[in-house]
Amino acid sequence: MCENSWLERAVPPAVMKFRVSFINFLNSVPLGWGFLQGSYRDTFQLLFDVPSECARHLESGQADVGLIPVIEYQRIGGLRVLPEISISSKREVRSVLFVCSKPLLEVRRVAVDTSSRTSAALLEIILRTFYRRDEIVFEPHRPEPAEMLEKYDAALIIGNPALRVPNRPLHVVDLAAEWNRFTGLPFVFAVWAVRAGVELGEAASVFYASRREGLEQLDGIARSYSERLGLPREEVEVYLREHLDYGLDGENLRGLETFFQLAGELGLIEAPRPLRFYPVPAGVRGSSPECR
Repeated sequence: MCENSWLERAVPPAVMKFRVSFINFLNSVPLGWGFLQGSYRDTFQLLFDVPSECARHLESGQADVGLIPVIEYQRIGGLRVLPEISISSKREVRSVLFVCSKPLLEVRRVAVDTSSRTSAALLEIILRTFYRRDEIVFEPHRPEPAEMLEKYDAALIIGNPALRVPNRPLHVVDLAAEWNRFTGLPFVFAVWAVRAGVELGEAASVFYASRREGLEQLDGIARSYSERLGLPREEVEVYLREHLDYGLDGENLRGLETFFQLAGELGLIEAPRPLRFYPVPAGVRGSSPECR
């Protein structure tokens, strides 16, 4: 059993009303469970967004903390990242897919879901850097998989809709698995970022407590979201337990640094900036997800 006595401390309610932009996808639910359904309900002012909107609200000052696509860390100045928390995948992720209506070598035009700029950058790195497909044209599109595949050779489909994509007769490429095949590293999709000038104080501990509660409730989350998504409960639970990683260990950080480097080489960002971490004491972070 992991030691989590630090969770027993009460955080003063007055400290807690930070504005938090949260990704409204299944993969983020375990991180937010504590303040969505658990012990810390109603402690934050929540904005429910797609990933790209999380970044926009953080940049504009409409949010104090956001669960942002990692590439936005390089595009928004002054951010600090909460250490040891992320949405990552060590191998295959299942919810970030490149779906082709024809063989990959025949693909010319790709519809890109505008919801996540990190996934769009990852796809471009894979196709241009790893496959040398510089002739492919990427076009932004609203997240409507059927419409995207009707008009284009292929589509980037992310989040909850990706979990319902059939394997046949389409050609489906899992982007985290493809990244791992070429680099041997995990892929980090999102991190908690704190806006410049914001000091969380004791409220920082809630993000770690919330993750702990979520990881303890994966069976309940799977049961609830299987009904919402129309997927078998076992399939949802396997997705959460085996395809996602909610830490930010050394291996994940190496994957993130490699992503920033390759994004810079393609001109998707300026010269990569190193991560700046929000100063959260080790005792406040509690136990790592490996204890689950």
